[in-house]
Amino acid sequence: MNQPLENLPATAQTMAMKGGGYYSQRTRGAKDVIDNAVKMLLDAAQVVPEPSKGQPIRLADFGAADGGTSEAAWRKCIEHLRDRFAQTQIQVTYTDLPSNDFSSLFKNLLGFGSSGPNTFLTDIENVFVNACGIGFHQQLLPDETLDIGFSATAMHYISEKPCTIDDHVHMVGASGDSLAAFAQQAKHNWEDLLLARTRELRPGGRLVILNFGIDEQGRYLGNTGGINMFNTFAELWSNMRKEGTITSDEFKNTAFPQYYRTVEEFCAPLEDQSSAVYQAGLRLVSAKTGVHGCPYRRAFDEAQGSMSNREFAVSYIPTLRSWSEAVFVNGLSGERPQEEKDQIVDQFYQRYEDRVAENPDGHAMDYVHCYLAMEKVL
Repeated sequence: MNQPLENLPATAQTMAMKGGGYYSQRTRGAKDVIDNAVKMLLDAAQVVPEPSKGQPIRLADFGAADGGTSEAAWRKCIEHLRDRFAQTQIQVTYTDLPSNDFSSLFKNLLGFGSSGPNTFLTDIENVFVNACGIGFHQQLLPDETLDIGFSATAMHYISEKPCTIDDHVHMVGASGDSLAAFAQQAKHNWEDLLLARTRELRPGGRLVILNFGIDEQGRYLGNTGGINMFNTFAELWSNMRKEGTITSDEFKNTAFPQYYRTVEEFCAPLEDQSSAVYQAGLRLVSAKTGVHGCPYRRAFDEAQGSMSNREFAVSYIPTLRSWSEAVFVNGLSGERPQEEKDQIVDQFYQRYEDRVAENPDGHAMDYVHCYLAMEKVL
């Protein structure tokens, strides 16, 4: 059932990746993760059933941002589908929040952006693209019309923050009632979005989801043995509170609307036969975790001294900023002029850059994902 628009989740009203093509240009690691999972998309393309006569193959990219990080993977998937179904039209739907920069998405697909002049849309015939500016926590496509659904580095976002976090900015630093509230919100959201995808999928359709999570060793994004990125966020933001640059209420309001699930939390509704997701017909095909090293850190290490500490910091901080800036901006009081908000946030990231430049040891944003494949069997 479609959710009334007046009930649009809070996250959909406030969050967006940094636009103007910035996201794809500054998130090489996110693209690397997708490229490493191409086989999962090809496996899906190999097993989805032939559509009814006159019907297209329908694909969807949920939480696509500007589309640049996934274009190459989609190209390979579409080429494989074209080999199987030579005359069948293919429709690709890109979804994201209403505040997303859809203009950059279409520029990328038309060959005007970071993906380069040749994309699946420019090079492959009978492929059609559209977009949906509604968040993925609700059903976005009609029943049984989707063949392959895909989402990368997106579904860790919850529909709304259940509470504030008094002494941190992310659930990885929360405890007690705050952590329990985030966990409960995430549990409901995960089940709801899986049910929505199950309704959208045709029988035999596949979901491929690559999501930030906590692996078997307790590692998560920016916390793989070096300096903890989220703790650094919290420390620098707290310092600005202590100095009076931001207020205590603004600090509390800056909690990320995210939850990093464990493998067990990801798999639970897919394996519990009493769950609504399982009973709706969605089954787990595979689940694994993986760590992908920070490409900016790797470039710095491989430079063997030819890159300065400051040059590393200048290259590294934008990838953090590409997905986190909106959280810090929206944590600030609505009574502040936008120019003042921008200056405060600029100062925050400058402090992070200065810290990395002073001593880069341990600074890296390694990606920790859970890779999930699912199939609708009913």
